[in-house]
Amino acid sequence: MKTLTATVTAVAPGAGTPTGTVSFFDGATLLGTTSLSGGVATFTTSTVAIGTHPLTAVYNGSGNFSTSTSPVDTQTVNQAGTTTALTSAPDPSVFGQVKTLTATVAAVAPGAGTPTGTVSFFDGATLLGTTSLSGGVATLSVSSLGAGSHSLTAVYNGDSNFTGSTSPVDTQTVTKAGTTTALTSAPDPSVFGQVKTLTATVAAVAPGAGTPTGTVSFFDGATLLGTTSLSGGVATLSVSSLGAGSHSLTAVYNGSGNFNTSTSPVDTQTVTKASTTTTASSSPNPSVFGQPVTLTATVAAVAPGSGTPTGTVTFFIGGIPQAPVTLSGGVATLTVSNLPVGTRSIQATYNGDSNFTTSTSTTFSQTVNKANSSTALTSAPDPSVFGQAKTLTATVAAVAPGAGTPTGTVSFFDGATLLGTGTLSGGVATFTTSTLAIGTHSLTAVYNGSGNFSTSTSPVDVQTVTKAGTTTALTSAPDPSVFGQAKTLTATVAAVAPGAGTPTGTVSF
Repeated sequence: MKTLTATVTAVAPGAGTPTGTVSFFDGATLLGTTSLSGGVATFTTSTVAIGTHPLTAVYNGSGNFSTSTSPVDTQTVNQAGTTTALTSAPDPSVFGQVKTLTATVAAVAPGAGTPTGTVSFFDGATLLGTTSLSGGVATLSVSSLGAGSHSLTAVYNGDSNFTGSTSPVDTQTVTKAGTTTALTSAPDPSVFGQVKTLTATVAAVAPGAGTPTGTVSFFDGATLLGTTSLSGGVATLSVSSLGAGSHSLTAVYNGSGNFNTSTSPVDTQTVTKASTTTTASSSPNPSVFGQPVTLTATVAAVAPGSGTPTGTVTFFIGGIPQAPVTLSGGVATLTVSNLPVGTRSIQATYNGDSNFTTSTSTTFSQTVNKANSSTALTSAPDPSVFGQAKTLTATVAAVAPGAGTPTGTVSFFDGATLLGTGTLSGGVATFTTSTLAIGTHSLTAVYNGSGNFSTSTSPVDVQTVTKAGTTTALTSAPDPSVFGQAKTLTATVAAVAPGAGTPTGTVSF
């Protein structure tokens, strides 16, 4: 507020007190006109702008006094000082909650009036935003302040009439926002090995706001299944390892700089056993008696189940169960070499485990043929002499891949002549003969086969029989005798061992 005072006096030799009015000017601009009182007129104004003003007062005269104009009075008007006050509410607050920052800017006496212009709001040195004053007040709403303590200030940027000013620091305390975590698992129920997607949705609890970041850990009871990062407030984990049964699943949000941790309610996921298929095969098929046959059962999970079944498989041969065989990598094998000749039905049953159901293969036939045999013949002694006992030995063996010890009988031949038949014992049959005539004999042994082995004939064994040695003994009777008396001479001829038999033919005396 500025008061302009004009004093009008009479110029000698005139005298008296002038009356009338005085007009006040700022340069050529009329500020106002007031009446003289006791020769004095005053005018009060607060509208003079910042700067230097050439003020004059013009006395407008009266009936007794002529007009006059004052010398120029130079008035300098400076900007008024200001104060800025800042409040933030609510305080304290939580992350994401809207906080209203209010700056009140006032003129400092003797300045007066209502400041205009803008106010800039700062968090430390970081500009939060700038808004315009209205009635000396500026407000800014923010929800981006991170958890922690914030030194807020408001800076009035001044205008043509008022200087700028900065508020004292307003400390705003922002705490972490609460969160909620919700968990779903799908599909539910599921089967063992089926991929299950666990989805955790983390949200801020009002008055907190914003989208939580960080990680979520997924648990099956107390067992950690895995940890994944949030994206848009959602974290997912795919698992296929949950065993058959009921699972209490939870998702734990691990918190971040602005959000508190939270744990979801339990989501109960029911996992049933996965179905299986069992396929069975054998190799080789057909086979021969005594040949090892490998029975193979392959057990696999049926989609949407997956994984490798464990446990045992029972093979049935002709309806008779064998000892259970343990699966390895989903495959069980059993090698048998005692299958009898003929056709046998084969089937495999998977006995299941804690995660997989039982299953039985289709039935197939295993054909077992007779095994081939080989026969070897020896005769001893060779060569021999007539009448000497000769032992013919036939050894019958299975021909690979057949196996086992042949049973049954062997027929021994001299050429086409049957000499005799012997029974196998431990694969060996013998026949002893001493009737082979002098000369060369083509001996063979014929294995007559059995239920499990086919017949076979040995290669020829050549037996050479030479003449047996003899001894001749002579006696004469009576001895002594007289002339003319009849005397009987007796010659006895015998085979010399190892020859045998009774020599025939003539004896010369």
